[in-house]
Amino acid sequence: MDISLAIPHRPPFLFVDRVAQMDDKRIVAEKDLPEDLDFFKGHYPHFPVMPGALTLESIFQAGAILLSGHMEDKGNAGVPVITRVRDAKFKNMVFPGDTLTLEVELTGRVGPAFYMKGKAMVKDKTAVTVQFTCALVETGKGPR
Repeated sequence: MDISLAIPHRPPFLFVDRVAQMDDKRIVAEKDLPEDLDFFKGHYPHFPVMPGALTLESIFQAGAILLSGHMEDKGNAGVPVITRVRDAKFKNMVFPGDTLTLEVELTGRVGPAFYMKGKAMVKDKTAVTVQFTCALVETGKGPR
């Protein structure tokens, strides 16, 4: 799958490298975390760890890739934006050299709102779990 066709994110703010599995309700994706990423240089330089907010962003981007299939199938226009984050739990740290495995499941939909739950893992150990909601927003409709 060409991720650049599914979501608008681009390096250096793209946190999904590949999709391992995907169907209508679930995605498994991966992100490699080489030691030379900029955020590792400044986030605890003597004990580099991936910021929790960026681990969440990785999950959210995997969720957006999952939703891209729903948008194409339904003829919906727009991009998914986060509207709610609930129950984020940080269980293990993520370090340089790790590979994040991102799992997101679509749990429901009401109109333009998509309800999801996700987790990030490293070597089968859960790093983060979260429930979140996205809504579709037309491109060009943001505040200015």
